[in-house]
Amino acid sequence: MEFEDRVPFVVRLEAEDRQALFRSATPLAFSARQVLLREHEPTAHVLILLSGWTKVTSAAANGYEALLALRGPGDIVGEAAVLSGRPRGATVTALGQVETLALDADRFSGLLDERPAISRKLLALTADRMRDSDRRRVQYAALNVQERLALLLLELIRSHGEEAEDGVQLTPGLTQSELAGSVGASREAVARLLKGLRERGIVRTGRRGLVVMRPDVLRRMARQGDR
Repeated sequence: MEFEDRVPFVVRLEAEDRQALFRSATPLAFSARQVLLREHEPTAHVLILLSGWTKVTSAAANGYEALLALRGPGDIVGEAAVLSGRPRGATVTALGQVETLALDADRFSGLLDERPAISRKLLALTADRMRDSDRRRVQYAALNVQERLALLLLELIRSHGEEAEDGVQLTPGLTQSELAGSVGASREAVARLLKGLRERGIVRTGRRGLVVMRPDVLRRMARQGDR
């Protein structure tokens, strides 16, 4: 799952290129848990996220859903399918209310031809995402599920955390199934691990999601397994 790549696409663009992109787009809003883009469907447009968070997932034949990335304000989604001319390679789902700008595939391709600087920034973004994905695969291969979950929670509070009274609140909130999909484990395994973390006062869960209360313990788990 990608977290290092936290410089959104829109922020990378020069003001003139950003304005050209926005002028060509149409506002489009999505409600919580609504699908923005669906895996395997034909490509028709790209989306620029203005507000809210989404999850990027891919489903296996047996129904297992892997969480590939989180995308938020300033990010672009759907661009890979437009560039390759192939069907969507993943599903993008709103985790809450999401506001976007939609660009027709042909218009987006035309902008890339007209404004090479946008193409270069998009290429750099793609390279950053691939590098981070490769790094994570290597890192996770050496860890067990508990260590992977600890590392995931640490990265989430660093990139998507908000200060709470007794710790750091994870935003956006992710379900146990979504956490499991990120660390390559079953929902039941993650549920057992979270139960243990709650009992030890390391995290707490509630209606607003998960709060990390003892990141120092998670850091030890991520390094040594805390066994």
